[in-house]
Amino acid sequence: ASSFNGIKAVVSTQSTGMTTTQSISLFGDREKGESVRTQNMTAAVAIANIVKSSLGPVGLDKMLVDEVGDVTVTNDGATILKLLEVEHPAAKVLCELAQLQDEEVGDGTTSVVIIAAELLRAADELIKQKIHPTTIINGYKLACKESVKFIQENLAIGSAELGKNCLLNVAKTSMSSKIIGSDRDFFANIVVQCAEAVKFTNTKGDQKCPIKTINILKAHGKSTRESNLVKGYALNCTVGSQLMPKCIKNPKIACIDFSLQKSKMKMGIQVVVDDPEKLEAVRQREADITKEKIEMILNAGANVILTTGGIDDMCLKYFVDAGAMAVRRCKKEDLKRIARATGAAFVASLSNLEGEESFESAFLGSAEEVVQERICDDELILIKGTKAKPSASIILRGANDIYVDEMDRSVHDSLCAVKRVIESKSVVPGGGCVEAALSIYLENFATSLGSREQLAIAEFAQAMLVIPRTLVVNAAKDSTELVAKLRAFHNASQTIEAKRQFKWIGLDLENGKCRDNREAGVLEPEMSKIKSLKFATEAAITILRIDDMIKIYQPSKEDPN
Repeated sequence: ASSFNGIKAVVSTQSTGMTTTQSISLFGDREKGESVRTQNMTAAVAIANIVKSSLGPVGLDKMLVDEVGDVTVTNDGATILKLLEVEHPAAKVLCELAQLQDEEVGDGTTSVVIIAAELLRAADELIKQKIHPTTIINGYKLACKESVKFIQENLAIGSAELGKNCLLNVAKTSMSSKIIGSDRDFFANIVVQCAEAVKFTNTKGDQKCPIKTINILKAHGKSTRESNLVKGYALNCTVGSQLMPKCIKNPKIACIDFSLQKSKMKMGIQVVVDDPEKLEAVRQREADITKEKIEMILNAGANVILTTGGIDDMCLKYFVDAGAMAVRRCKKEDLKRIARATGAAFVASLSNLEGEESFESAFLGSAEEVVQERICDDELILIKGTKAKPSASIILRGANDIYVDEMDRSVHDSLCAVKRVIESKSVVPGGGCVEAALSIYLENFATSLGSREQLAIAEFAQAMLVIPRTLVVNAAKDSTELVAKLRAFHNASQTIEAKRQFKWIGLDLENGKCRDNREAGVLEPEMSKIKSLKFATEAAITILRIDDMIKIYQPSKEDPN
Protein backbone atom coordinates (compact mmCIF):
# COMPACT_ATOMS: atom_id res chain seq x y z
CA ALA A 1 0.00 0.00 0.00
CA SER A 2 1.41 3.35 -0.96
CA SER A 3 0.42 6.19 1.37
CA PHE A 4 -0.08 9.49 -0.39
CA ASN A 5 -0.76 13.05 0.69
CA GLY A 6 -2.24 14.37 -2.49
CA ILE A 7 -2.93 14.09 -6.21
CA LYS A 8 -0.88 16.41 -8.41
CA ALA A 9 -3.04 18.62 -10.61
CA VAL A 10 -1.41 20.38 -13.58
CA VAL A 11 -2.95 23.76 -14.46
CA SER A 12 -1.62 25.51 -17.60
CA THR A 13 -2.06 29.22 -18.37
CA GLN A 14 -1.79 30.03 -22.09
CA SER A 15 -1.35 33.84 -21.82
CA THR A 16 2.04 33.72 -20.12
CA GLY A 17 2.99 30.22 -21.26
CA MET A 18 3.69 29.30 -17.63
CA THR A 19 2.72 25.97 -16.11
CA THR A 20 1.95 25.82 -12.39
CA THR A 21 1.60 22.67 -10.35
CA GLN A 22 -0.86 22.55 -7.48
CA SER A 23 -1.15 19.80 -4.90
CA ILE A 24 -4.65 18.80 -3.74
CA SER A 25 -4.34 17.35 -0.28
CA LEU A 26 -6.33 14.12 0.16
CA PHE A 27 -5.31 12.21 3.26
CA GLY A 28 -5.75 8.49 2.72
CA ASP A 29 -4.28 5.19 1.51
CA ARG A 30 -4.17 4.10 -2.11
CA GLU A 31 -3.75 0.54 -3.24
CA LYS A 32 -3.74 -0.53 -6.86
CA GLY A 33 -3.03 -3.37 -9.22
CA GLU A 34 -2.55 -6.96 -8.18
CA SER A 35 -2.53 -6.36 -4.42
CA VAL A 36 -6.13 -4.99 -4.52
CA ARG A 37 -7.38 -7.98 -6.51
CA THR A 38 -5.66 -10.47 -4.22
CA GLN A 39 -7.06 -8.67 -1.17
CA ASN A 40 -10.60 -8.70 -2.62
CA MET A 41 -10.28 -12.39 -3.50
CA THR A 42 -9.07 -13.24 0.00
CA ALA A 43 -12.03 -11.36 1.56
CA ALA A 44 -14.52 -13.13 -0.73
CA VAL A 45 -13.05 -16.57 0.00
CA ALA A 46 -13.12 -15.82 3.76
CA ILE A 47 -16.87 -15.04 3.53
CA ALA A 48 -17.52 -18.21 1.47
CA ASN A 49 -15.58 -20.34 4.00
CA ILE A 50 -17.98 -19.19 6.75
CA VAL A 51 -21.04 -20.61 4.95
CA LYS A 52 -19.31 -23.50 3.12
CA SER A 53 -19.82 -26.09 5.86
CA SER A 54 -23.58 -25.37 5.98
CA LEU A 55 -24.21 -26.51 2.37
CA GLY A 56 -26.15 -29.69 1.62
CA PRO A 57 -28.38 -32.19 3.41
CA VAL A 58 -25.69 -32.96 5.99
CA GLY A 59 -24.47 -29.37 6.38
CA LEU A 60 -23.80 -27.97 9.85
CA ASP A 61 -25.49 -25.04 11.61
CA LYS A 62 -23.94 -21.75 12.76
CA MET A 63 -24.58 -20.06 16.08
CA LEU A 64 -24.52 -16.26 15.91
CA VAL A 65 -24.64 -14.10 19.03
CA ASP A 66 -25.18 -10.33 18.65
CA GLU A 67 -24.00 -7.53 20.97
CA VAL A 68 -27.21 -7.75 23.05
CA GLY A 69 -26.74 -11.49 23.54
CA ASP A 70 -29.56 -12.68 21.24
CA VAL A 71 -28.74 -16.10 19.82
CA THR A 72 -29.55 -17.24 16.27
CA VAL A 73 -28.90 -20.84 15.19
CA THR A 74 -29.22 -21.27 11.41
CA ASN A 75 -27.69 -22.74 8.29
CA ASP A 76 -29.44 -20.36 5.88
CA GLY A 77 -26.70 -18.52 3.96
CA ALA A 78 -28.63 -15.24 3.65
CA THR A 79 -29.40 -15.12 7.40
CA ILE A 80 -25.78 -15.88 8.37
CA LEU A 81 -24.36 -13.15 6.12
CA LYS A 82 -27.06 -10.66 7.14
CA LEU A 83 -26.11 -11.00 10.81
CA LEU A 84 -22.36 -10.65 10.17
CA GLU A 85 -20.89 -7.18 10.52
CA VAL A 86 -18.68 -7.10 7.42
CA GLU A 87 -16.38 -4.12 6.87
CA HIS A 88 -14.44 -5.10 3.72
CA PRO A 89 -16.13 -3.56 0.62
CA ALA A 90 -15.62 -6.66 -1.60
CA ALA A 91 -16.97 -8.97 1.11
CA LYS A 92 -20.05 -6.72 1.38
CA VAL A 93 -20.76 -7.42 -2.30
CA LEU A 94 -21.06 -11.15 -1.48
CA CYS A 95 -23.35 -10.47 1.51
CA GLU A 96 -25.62 -8.37 -0.72
CA LEU A 97 -25.47 -11.16 -3.33
CA ALA A 98 -26.94 -13.63 -0.82
CA GLN A 99 -29.71 -11.13 0.04
CA LEU A 100 -30.49 -10.68 -3.68
CA GLN A 101 -30.76 -14.45 -4.21
CA ASP A 102 -33.03 -14.67 -1.15
CA GLU A 103 -35.35 -11.95 -2.47
CA GLU A 104 -35.41 -13.14 -6.10
CA VAL A 105 -35.56 -16.93 -5.59
CA GLY A 106 -35.74 -17.61 -1.85
CA ASP A 107 -33.44 -20.64 -1.95
CA GLY A 108 -29.81 -21.38 -2.98
CA THR A 109 -28.28 -18.49 -1.00
CA THR A 110 -25.29 -20.53 0.26
CA SER A 111 -24.33 -22.00 -3.13
CA VAL A 112 -24.42 -18.61 -4.89
CA VAL A 113 -21.80 -17.20 -2.47
CA ILE A 114 -19.57 -20.29 -2.78
CA ILE A 115 -19.65 -20.18 -6.62
CA ALA A 116 -18.87 -16.42 -6.69
CA ALA A 117 -15.87 -16.86 -4.36
CA GLU A 118 -14.56 -19.81 -6.40
CA LEU A 119 -14.84 -17.81 -9.64
CA LEU A 120 -12.82 -15.00 -8.03
CA ARG A 121 -10.17 -17.44 -6.80
CA ALA A 122 -9.86 -18.93 -10.31
CA ALA A 123 -9.63 -15.41 -11.82
CA ASP A 124 -6.86 -14.46 -9.39
CA GLU A 125 -4.81 -17.48 -10.54
CA LEU A 126 -5.24 -16.42 -14.19
CA ILE A 127 -4.21 -12.82 -13.43
CA LYS A 128 -1.02 -14.14 -11.81
CA GLN A 129 -0.33 -15.88 -15.15
CA LYS A 130 -0.43 -12.40 -16.78
CA ILE A 131 -3.89 -12.78 -18.38
CA HIS A 132 -5.76 -9.46 -18.55
CA PRO A 133 -8.89 -9.10 -16.35
CA THR A 134 -10.95 -7.95 -19.36
CA THR A 135 -10.23 -11.27 -21.12
CA ILE A 136 -11.33 -13.16 -18.00
CA ILE A 137 -14.52 -11.05 -17.71
CA ASN A 138 -15.42 -11.74 -21.36
CA GLY A 139 -14.75 -15.46 -20.84
CA TYR A 140 -16.93 -15.58 -17.73
CA LYS A 141 -19.80 -13.78 -19.48
CA LEU A 142 -19.64 -16.22 -22.41
CA ALA A 143 -19.45 -19.24 -20.07
CA CYS A 144 -22.47 -18.00 -18.07
CA LYS A 145 -24.50 -17.47 -21.26
CA GLU A 146 -23.63 -20.98 -22.54
CA SER A 147 -24.38 -22.53 -19.12
CA VAL A 148 -27.90 -21.04 -19.00
CA LYS A 149 -28.56 -22.21 -22.58
CA PHE A 150 -27.31 -25.75 -21.74
CA ILE A 151 -29.51 -25.99 -18.60
CA GLN A 152 -32.62 -24.86 -20.48
CA GLU A 153 -32.07 -27.20 -23.45
CA ASN A 154 -30.71 -30.35 -21.78
CA LEU A 155 -31.33 -30.47 -18.04
CA ALA A 156 -34.70 -28.76 -17.50
CA ILE A 157 -37.65 -31.07 -16.85
CA GLY A 158 -41.27 -29.87 -17.16
CA SER A 159 -43.07 -30.25 -13.81
CA ALA A 160 -46.10 -31.68 -15.68
CA GLU A 161 -43.97 -34.69 -16.79
CA LEU A 162 -43.21 -35.67 -13.21
CA GLY A 163 -46.81 -35.46 -12.01
CA LYS A 164 -48.21 -34.59 -8.59
CA ASN A 165 -45.15 -35.66 -6.59
CA CYS A 166 -42.96 -33.05 -8.31
CA LEU A 167 -43.92 -30.25 -5.88
CA LEU A 168 -43.55 -32.56 -2.87
CA ASN A 169 -40.05 -33.59 -3.99
CA VAL A 170 -39.00 -29.96 -4.55
CA ALA A 171 -40.21 -29.07 -1.02
CA LYS A 172 -38.39 -32.10 0.47
CA THR A 173 -35.14 -31.26 -1.36
CA SER A 174 -35.26 -27.67 -0.05
CA MET A 175 -35.92 -28.88 3.52
CA SER A 176 -33.36 -31.72 3.49
CA SER A 177 -30.52 -29.35 4.47
CA LYS A 178 -32.55 -27.62 7.20
CA ILE A 179 -33.27 -28.26 10.85
CA ILE A 180 -36.61 -29.94 9.94
CA GLY A 181 -34.92 -32.32 7.46
CA SER A 182 -35.82 -35.38 9.56
CA ASP A 183 -39.55 -34.47 9.33
CA ARG A 184 -39.42 -33.36 5.70
CA ASP A 185 -42.26 -35.69 4.56
CA PHE A 186 -44.62 -34.14 7.13
CA PHE A 187 -43.66 -30.51 6.41
CA ALA A 188 -43.51 -30.97 2.61
CA ASN A 189 -47.21 -31.92 2.68
CA ILE A 190 -48.09 -28.81 4.68
CA VAL A 191 -46.05 -26.53 2.38
CA VAL A 192 -47.52 -27.97 -0.85
CA GLN A 193 -51.09 -27.82 0.51
CA CYS A 194 -50.50 -24.19 1.49
CA ALA A 195 -49.09 -23.27 -1.93
CA GLU A 196 -51.97 -25.09 -3.69
CA ALA A 197 -54.48 -23.25 -1.45
CA VAL A 198 -53.29 -19.76 -2.41
CA LYS A 199 -52.39 -20.24 -6.10
CA PHE A 200 -54.62 -18.63 -8.73
CA THR A 201 -54.60 -17.98 -12.48
CA ASN A 202 -54.30 -14.33 -13.54
CA THR A 203 -55.93 -12.61 -16.54
CA LYS A 204 -53.05 -13.63 -18.85
CA GLY A 205 -53.58 -17.30 -17.99
CA ASP A 206 -50.38 -17.59 -15.91
CA GLN A 207 -50.42 -19.38 -12.58
CA LYS A 208 -49.38 -17.22 -9.63
CA CYS A 209 -48.63 -18.30 -6.08
CA PRO A 210 -48.48 -15.25 -3.75
CA ILE A 211 -46.77 -16.81 -0.70
CA LYS A 212 -46.98 -13.45 1.11
CA THR A 213 -50.66 -14.24 1.69
CA ILE A 214 -49.56 -17.26 3.78
CA ASN A 215 -49.27 -16.27 7.43
CA ILE A 216 -46.75 -18.26 9.47
CA LEU A 217 -47.43 -18.14 13.23
CA LYS A 218 -44.89 -19.41 15.76
CA ALA A 219 -45.76 -20.87 19.16
CA HIS A 220 -43.12 -22.65 21.25
CA GLY A 221 -44.15 -25.77 23.10
CA LYS A 222 -45.15 -29.32 22.05
CA SER A 223 -43.32 -31.16 19.26
CA THR A 224 -42.59 -30.08 15.69
CA ARG A 225 -45.02 -32.69 14.36
CA GLU A 226 -47.89 -30.86 16.08
CA SER A 227 -47.47 -27.96 13.66
CA ASN A 228 -50.57 -27.65 11.51
CA LEU A 229 -52.10 -26.00 8.47
CA VAL A 230 -55.12 -23.70 8.80
CA LYS A 231 -57.33 -22.99 5.77
CA GLY A 232 -57.86 -19.24 6.07
CA TYR A 233 -55.93 -16.30 7.52
CA ALA A 234 -54.94 -16.82 11.16
CA LEU A 235 -54.64 -13.67 13.24
CA ASN A 236 -52.77 -13.85 16.54
CA CYS A 237 -55.37 -11.70 18.39
CA THR A 238 -58.62 -12.19 20.31
CA VAL A 239 -61.93 -10.32 20.42
CA GLY A 240 -61.98 -7.15 22.53
CA SER A 241 -64.71 -8.36 24.90
CA GLN A 242 -65.94 -11.78 26.02
CA LEU A 243 -69.54 -10.60 25.41
CA MET A 244 -68.91 -10.39 21.66
CA PRO A 245 -69.91 -13.27 19.33
CA LYS A 246 -67.10 -15.77 18.69
CA CYS A 247 -68.33 -16.77 15.22
CA ILE A 248 -69.93 -14.73 12.42
CA LYS A 249 -71.06 -16.27 9.11
CA ASN A 250 -70.72 -14.23 5.88
CA PRO A 251 -69.11 -11.29 7.71
CA LYS A 252 -68.54 -7.78 6.42
CA ILE A 253 -64.99 -6.89 7.46
CA ALA A 254 -63.68 -3.36 8.09
CA CYS A 255 -59.88 -2.86 8.29
CA ILE A 256 -59.05 0.47 9.94
CA ASP A 257 -55.73 2.06 10.87
CA PHE A 258 -56.69 4.38 13.75
CA SER A 259 -57.72 4.07 17.40
CA LEU A 260 -61.34 4.01 18.51
CA GLN A 261 -60.86 5.64 21.87
CA LYS A 262 -62.39 8.62 23.62
CA SER A 263 -61.25 11.67 21.65
CA LYS A 264 -58.86 13.89 23.60
CA MET A 265 -57.89 17.45 22.80
CA LYS A 266 -54.47 18.01 21.30
CA MET A 267 -51.61 19.29 23.43
CA GLY A 268 -51.56 23.07 23.87
CA ILE A 269 -55.32 23.58 23.36
CA GLN A 270 -57.08 25.44 26.19
CA VAL A 271 -60.84 25.59 26.68
CA VAL A 272 -62.02 28.51 28.81
CA VAL A 273 -65.57 28.04 30.20
CA ASP A 274 -67.67 30.36 32.35
CA ASP A 275 -70.28 27.83 33.39
CA PRO A 276 -69.27 24.47 35.01
CA GLU A 277 -72.17 22.76 33.18
CA LYS A 278 -70.50 23.58 29.85
CA LEU A 279 -67.45 21.63 31.01
CA GLU A 280 -69.61 18.52 31.16
CA ALA A 281 -70.85 19.27 27.64
CA VAL A 282 -67.23 19.40 26.41
CA ARG A 283 -66.55 15.99 27.96
CA GLN A 284 -69.77 14.60 26.44
CA ARG A 285 -68.78 15.89 22.98
CA GLU A 286 -65.37 14.21 23.31
CA ALA A 287 -67.14 10.87 23.87
CA ASP A 288 -69.68 11.50 21.09
CA ILE A 289 -67.01 12.11 18.42
CA THR A 290 -65.80 8.48 18.69
CA LYS A 291 -69.40 7.21 19.05
CA GLU A 292 -70.30 8.86 15.72
CA LYS A 293 -67.29 7.22 14.04
CA ILE A 294 -68.33 3.80 15.34
CA GLU A 295 -71.95 4.30 14.27
CA MET A 296 -70.75 5.33 10.81
CA ILE A 297 -68.77 2.08 10.47
CA LEU A 298 -71.62 -0.08 11.83
CA ASN A 299 -74.26 1.64 9.66
CA ALA A 300 -72.19 0.76 6.55
CA GLY A 301 -72.91 -2.89 7.41
CA ALA A 302 -69.66 -3.87 9.14
CA ASN A 303 -69.94 -6.66 11.73
CA VAL A 304 -66.22 -7.52 12.05
CA ILE A 305 -63.95 -4.56 12.85
CA LEU A 306 -60.17 -5.03 12.84
CA THR A 307 -58.02 -2.10 13.96
CA THR A 308 -54.30 -1.47 14.44
CA GLY A 309 -55.05 0.90 17.34
CA GLY A 310 -56.81 0.49 20.67
CA ILE A 311 -60.52 0.37 21.54
CA ASP A 312 -61.44 1.56 25.03
CA ASP A 313 -64.12 -0.03 27.22
CA MET A 314 -66.73 2.67 26.47
CA CYS A 315 -66.38 2.08 22.73
CA LEU A 316 -66.40 -1.73 23.12
CA LYS A 317 -69.90 -1.38 24.62
CA TYR A 318 -71.25 0.01 21.30
CA PHE A 319 -69.86 -3.02 19.40
CA VAL A 320 -71.28 -5.46 21.99
CA ASP A 321 -74.73 -3.81 21.71
CA ALA A 322 -74.59 -4.09 17.90
CA GLY A 323 -73.56 -7.78 18.07
CA ALA A 324 -70.33 -7.06 16.16
CA MET A 325 -66.87 -8.52 16.60
CA ALA A 326 -64.09 -5.97 17.30
CA VAL A 327 -60.40 -6.92 17.38
CA ARG A 328 -57.82 -4.39 18.55
CA ARG A 329 -54.00 -4.10 18.29
CA CYS A 330 -53.69 -6.08 15.04
CA LYS A 331 -50.34 -5.84 13.23
CA LYS A 332 -50.46 -3.41 10.30
CA GLU A 333 -48.79 -5.98 8.02
CA ASP A 334 -51.47 -8.59 8.88
CA LEU A 335 -54.27 -6.09 8.32
CA LYS A 336 -52.95 -5.14 4.86
CA ARG A 337 -52.84 -8.83 3.87
CA ILE A 338 -56.38 -9.41 5.18
CA ALA A 339 -57.59 -6.34 3.25
CA ARG A 340 -56.08 -7.76 0.03
CA ALA A 341 -57.50 -11.24 0.66
CA THR A 342 -61.03 -10.13 1.56
CA GLY A 343 -61.30 -7.20 -0.88
CA ALA A 344 -61.57 -4.62 1.93
CA ALA A 345 -60.03 -1.14 1.85
CA PHE A 346 -57.30 -0.38 4.38
CA VAL A 347 -58.80 2.81 5.85
CA ALA A 348 -56.33 5.20 7.50
CA SER A 349 -58.86 8.02 8.05
CA LEU A 350 -62.62 8.59 7.71
CA SER A 351 -62.10 11.99 6.07
CA ASN A 352 -63.29 12.28 2.46
CA LEU A 353 -62.47 14.78 -0.31
CA GLU A 354 -65.21 17.17 0.83
CA GLY A 355 -63.55 17.52 4.24
CA GLU A 356 -66.29 15.55 5.98
CA GLU A 357 -66.18 12.14 7.62
CA SER A 358 -67.79 9.14 5.92
CA PHE A 359 -67.47 5.34 5.71
CA GLU A 360 -68.95 3.56 2.69
CA SER A 361 -70.01 -0.07 2.37
CA ALA A 362 -67.57 -0.39 -0.58
CA PHE A 363 -64.72 -0.27 1.99
CA LEU A 364 -65.86 -3.60 3.49
CA GLY A 365 -64.36 -7.00 2.67
CA SER A 366 -66.12 -10.35 2.79
CA ALA A 367 -65.39 -13.96 3.71
CA GLU A 368 -67.32 -17.14 4.48
CA GLU A 369 -66.73 -17.07 8.22
CA VAL A 370 -64.77 -15.30 10.96
CA VAL A 371 -64.34 -17.43 14.05
CA GLN A 372 -62.27 -17.40 17.24
CA GLU A 373 -60.77 -20.83 17.89
CA ARG A 374 -58.37 -22.31 20.39
CA ILE A 375 -55.43 -23.78 18.51
CA CYS A 376 -52.67 -25.28 20.65
CA ASP A 377 -52.50 -23.06 23.76
CA ASP A 378 -53.61 -19.80 22.15
CA GLU A 379 -56.86 -18.25 21.03
CA LEU A 380 -56.68 -17.17 17.37
CA ILE A 381 -59.05 -15.35 15.03
CA LEU A 382 -59.47 -17.33 11.78
CA ILE A 383 -60.80 -15.65 8.64
CA LYS A 384 -62.00 -18.54 6.48
CA GLY A 385 -62.96 -18.52 2.80
CA THR A 386 -61.67 -15.04 1.91
CA LYS A 387 -63.56 -13.83 -1.19
CA ALA A 388 -61.02 -11.69 -3.15
CA LYS A 389 -57.97 -13.98 -2.90
CA PRO A 390 -57.46 -17.37 -1.22
CA SER A 391 -55.35 -17.52 1.94
CA ALA A 392 -53.78 -20.08 4.26
CA SER A 393 -51.78 -20.10 7.49
CA ILE A 394 -49.22 -22.39 9.11
CA ILE A 395 -48.86 -22.70 12.88
CA LEU A 396 -45.39 -23.91 13.84
CA ARG A 397 -44.66 -25.64 17.16
CA GLY A 398 -41.21 -26.35 18.57
CA ALA A 399 -39.13 -26.78 21.69
CA ASN A 400 -37.94 -23.17 22.04
CA ASP A 401 -37.85 -19.81 20.27
CA ILE A 402 -34.47 -20.45 18.57
CA TYR A 403 -35.74 -23.73 17.12
CA VAL A 404 -39.07 -22.26 15.99
CA ASP A 405 -37.34 -19.28 14.30
CA GLU A 406 -35.15 -21.66 12.27
CA MET A 407 -38.25 -23.72 11.37
CA ASP A 408 -39.87 -20.51 10.11
CA ARG A 409 -36.86 -19.77 7.84
CA SER A 410 -36.83 -23.38 6.58
CA VAL A 411 -40.56 -23.38 5.74
CA HIS A 412 -40.21 -19.98 4.02
CA ASP A 413 -37.35 -21.25 1.80
CA SER A 414 -39.37 -24.34 0.93
CA LEU A 415 -42.45 -22.24 0.10
CA CYS A 416 -40.29 -20.05 -2.19
CA ALA A 417 -38.96 -23.13 -4.03
CA VAL A 418 -42.50 -24.53 -4.54
CA LYS A 419 -43.73 -21.10 -5.71
CA ARG A 420 -40.97 -20.95 -8.38
CA VAL A 421 -41.90 -24.40 -9.69
CA ILE A 422 -45.64 -23.57 -9.83
CA GLU A 423 -44.92 -20.33 -11.73
CA SER A 424 -42.12 -21.51 -14.07
CA LYS A 425 -43.29 -25.18 -14.40
CA SER A 426 -39.68 -26.33 -14.71
CA VAL A 427 -37.24 -28.23 -12.45
CA VAL A 428 -33.69 -29.60 -12.65
CA PRO A 429 -32.08 -32.56 -10.79
CA GLY A 430 -30.19 -31.62 -7.61
CA GLY A 431 -27.25 -33.15 -5.75
CA GLY A 432 -24.48 -31.59 -7.84
CA CYS A 433 -25.91 -32.98 -11.11
CA VAL A 434 -26.26 -29.60 -12.89
CA GLU A 435 -22.80 -28.36 -11.84
CA ALA A 436 -21.04 -31.59 -12.93
CA ALA A 437 -22.83 -31.55 -16.31
CA LEU A 438 -21.90 -27.88 -16.83
CA SER A 439 -18.27 -28.56 -15.92
CA ILE A 440 -17.91 -31.27 -18.63
CA TYR A 441 -19.86 -29.23 -21.21
CA LEU A 442 -17.85 -26.02 -20.64
CA GLU A 443 -14.50 -27.86 -20.77
CA ASN A 444 -15.43 -29.24 -24.20
CA PHE A 445 -16.79 -25.85 -25.24
CA ALA A 446 -13.55 -24.12 -24.18
CA THR A 447 -11.41 -26.39 -26.39
CA SER A 448 -13.59 -25.44 -29.39
CA LEU A 449 -12.61 -21.75 -28.98
CA GLY A 450 -9.44 -20.40 -30.54
CA SER A 451 -9.42 -17.14 -28.57
CA ARG A 452 -7.94 -16.00 -25.25
CA GLU A 453 -11.23 -16.58 -23.46
CA GLN A 454 -10.53 -20.34 -23.63
CA LEU A 455 -8.56 -20.30 -20.37
CA ALA A 456 -11.21 -18.29 -18.50
CA ILE A 457 -14.00 -20.66 -19.62
CA ALA A 458 -11.90 -23.69 -18.59
CA GLU A 459 -11.45 -22.12 -15.13
CA PHE A 460 -15.21 -21.38 -14.98
CA ALA A 461 -15.83 -25.09 -15.73
CA GLN A 462 -13.44 -26.10 -12.95
CA ALA A 463 -15.09 -23.64 -10.51
CA MET A 464 -18.48 -25.33 -11.06
CA LEU A 465 -17.15 -28.46 -9.31
CA VAL A 466 -16.89 -26.58 -6.01
CA ILE A 467 -20.58 -27.39 -5.28
CA PRO A 468 -20.41 -31.23 -5.62
CA ARG A 469 -16.99 -31.19 -3.89
CA THR A 470 -18.31 -29.18 -0.92
CA LEU A 471 -21.42 -31.40 -0.67
CA VAL A 472 -19.26 -34.53 -0.45
CA VAL A 473 -16.80 -33.01 2.05
CA ASN A 474 -19.70 -31.94 4.32
CA ALA A 475 -21.05 -35.51 4.15
CA ALA A 476 -17.65 -36.82 5.37
CA LYS A 477 -17.10 -38.87 2.21
CA ASP A 478 -14.14 -39.09 -0.22
CA SER A 479 -14.61 -36.04 -2.47
CA THR A 480 -11.88 -36.93 -5.00
CA GLU A 481 -13.35 -40.35 -5.79
CA LEU A 482 -17.05 -39.39 -5.81
CA VAL A 483 -16.59 -36.24 -7.93
CA ALA A 484 -14.42 -38.21 -10.39
CA LYS A 485 -17.18 -40.86 -10.74
CA LEU A 486 -19.81 -38.13 -11.21
CA ARG A 487 -17.73 -36.46 -13.94
CA ALA A 488 -17.25 -39.83 -15.69
CA PHE A 489 -21.03 -40.39 -15.79
CA HIS A 490 -21.68 -36.92 -17.24
CA ASN A 491 -18.86 -37.22 -19.75
CA ALA A 492 -20.42 -40.50 -20.98
CA SER A 493 -23.88 -38.85 -21.20
CA GLN A 494 -22.52 -36.03 -23.39
CA THR A 495 -20.30 -38.14 -25.68
CA ILE A 496 -22.09 -41.54 -26.03
CA GLU A 497 -25.62 -41.45 -27.43
CA ALA A 498 -26.61 -44.76 -25.76
CA LYS A 499 -25.76 -43.36 -22.31
CA ARG A 500 -27.75 -40.15 -22.65
CA GLN A 501 -29.85 -40.99 -19.56
CA PHE A 502 -26.73 -40.56 -17.37
CA LYS A 503 -27.32 -36.79 -17.50
CA TRP A 504 -29.68 -37.14 -14.47
CA ILE A 505 -26.92 -38.69 -12.31
CA GLY A 506 -26.20 -36.80 -9.09
CA LEU A 507 -24.82 -37.52 -5.62
CA ASP A 508 -26.42 -39.72 -2.96
CA LEU A 509 -24.74 -38.28 0.15
CA GLU A 510 -26.31 -40.67 2.67
CA ASN A 511 -24.81 -43.76 1.03
CA GLY A 512 -21.78 -42.09 -0.57
CA LYS A 513 -22.45 -43.04 -4.20
CA CYS A 514 -23.87 -41.67 -7.47
CA ARG A 515 -27.54 -42.23 -8.40
CA ASP A 516 -30.28 -41.04 -10.79
CA ASN A 517 -31.59 -38.00 -8.92
CA ARG A 518 -34.58 -37.62 -11.21
CA GLU A 519 -35.80 -41.06 -10.11
CA ALA A 520 -34.82 -40.40 -6.49
CA GLY A 521 -36.89 -37.17 -6.49
CA VAL A 522 -34.03 -34.79 -5.67
CA LEU A 523 -35.31 -31.78 -7.60
CA GLU A 524 -34.75 -28.01 -7.52
CA PRO A 525 -36.41 -25.12 -9.38
CA GLU A 526 -34.67 -24.42 -12.71
CA MET A 527 -34.90 -20.69 -11.93
CA SER A 528 -32.85 -21.18 -8.73
CA LYS A 529 -29.88 -22.65 -10.65
CA ILE A 530 -30.02 -20.12 -13.50
CA LYS A 531 -30.34 -17.10 -11.21
CA SER A 532 -27.55 -18.29 -8.88
CA LEU A 533 -25.21 -18.74 -11.89
CA LYS A 534 -26.05 -15.30 -13.26
CA PHE A 535 -25.78 -13.54 -9.88
CA ALA A 536 -22.51 -15.29 -8.96
CA THR A 537 -20.94 -14.40 -12.33
CA GLU A 538 -22.08 -10.77 -12.09
CA ALA A 539 -20.74 -10.44 -8.54
CA ALA A 540 -17.38 -11.96 -9.53
CA ILE A 541 -17.14 -9.61 -12.53
CA THR A 542 -18.02 -6.59 -10.34
CA ILE A 543 -15.15 -7.37 -7.96
CA LEU A 544 -12.76 -8.29 -10.82
CA ARG A 545 -13.21 -4.88 -12.42
CA ILE A 546 -11.70 -3.17 -9.36
CA ASP A 547 -7.99 -2.37 -9.76
CA ASP A 548 -7.65 0.71 -7.55
CA MET A 549 -8.82 1.41 -4.01
CA ILE A 550 -8.55 4.79 -2.32
CA LYS A 551 -9.41 4.86 1.37
CA ILE A 552 -9.82 8.33 2.90
CA TYR A 553 -8.75 8.71 6.53
CA GLN A 554 -11.48 9.49 9.06
CA PRO A 555 -11.03 13.07 10.39
CA SER A 556 -9.84 13.09 14.01
CA LYS A 557 -12.04 14.73 16.66
CA GLU A 558 -9.22 17.03 17.86
CA ASP A 559 -8.44 18.37 14.37
CA PRO A 560 -11.57 18.34 12.15
CA ASN A 561 -9.56 19.88 9.25
